[in-house]
Amino acid sequence: MKFTEEHEWLREEDGEMVVGITIHAAEQLGDVVFVELPDEGITVSKDDEVVVIESVKAASDILAPVDGVITEVNSALTDNPGMVNDDPQGEAWFFKMKISDPEQMADFMDEAAYQKFIG
Repeated sequence: MKFTEEHEWLREEDGEMVVGITIHAAEQLGDVVFVELPDEGITVSKDDEVVVIESVKAASDILAPVDGVITEVNSALTDNPGMVNDDPQGEAWFFKMKISDPEQMADFMDEAAYQKFIG
């Protein structure tokens, strides 16, 4: 897994990038009550707002970590947004994407660096 300074995680799976938020981010949000996912097939650029999360504490946007195309969304989150609190780095992934520029992955932290970052 790779991690961003925006508290997102990225995991390569079958040639695509799976994107979600970290345990730390889920804890900071509190109880998630709503998730708005992007449309499949859209092209996004790094830092585009692609997911909206609302919790009892705040609303947050999830940004595209890299350039690419959204290939799949986790529609289970629409019906059960609390999954984000239950398993943020597993079953509660937000979307999968085909990345346009694999070189953009070099900018992200490994788990040890992320743990130091949230320190």
